Amino acid sequence: MTSYSMIKVGNDYVVQANDKCILKVGSRRRAAQLISEATDLLNALAVVESPDIAPAAPSRRRETPELP
Repeated sequence: MTSYSMIKVGNDYVVQANDKCILKVGSRRRAAQLISEATDLLNALAVVESPDIAPAAPSRRRETPELP
């Protein structure tokens, strides 16, 4: 799991992932928002990849029109 944090450098904030600087923004609020969104996206990705949740096959077959 990726660990996010932010540090202040001069007048800017640097977002870090696992101690690696990945993004520089001008406000603390924006840095916190980006960390929250990244965490939500990673959590959503983990749910999608779970084989217990995703069906093995489509529930309905797509109908194709018959050609004359």
